[in-house]
Amino acid sequence: MTPADDPVDVTRRTWLAEDRTWLAWLRTGLAAVAVAVGVGTVAPELGTATAWPYAVLGAGYGVLGMLLTVYGLIRHREVGAALSEGRPVPGNPLAVVLCVALSAVLALGTVVVVVVD
Repeated sequence: MTPADDPVDVTRRTWLAEDRTWLAWLRTGLAAVAVAVGVGTVAPELGTATAWPYAVLGAGYGVLGMLLTVYGLIRHREVGAALSEGRPVPGNPLAVVLCVALSAVLALGTVVVVVVD
């Protein structure tokens, strides 16, 4: 039996992959928070328009970052429990659609505000 055929090795790799996935959710959430700071505080200083649209967008990116981080933690716990029990765990399509929709709205809003400014 080769190490690649060892079921323990496969389980270990799966656990490590899940840890990397959780870290990706965390990094993405933190990146959204960094964008929130940039859009909400730095970008208004670069233009001449009013600051409130940037503040609203910055708050939106902050909420997106929080949602991504919290959902990533929930998903990490669900997948960890499923791995322990040897069962699959489906994703939550509503959470994915919510994150994608919020990201699209914020991106479009940012483009509009930057072009208008």
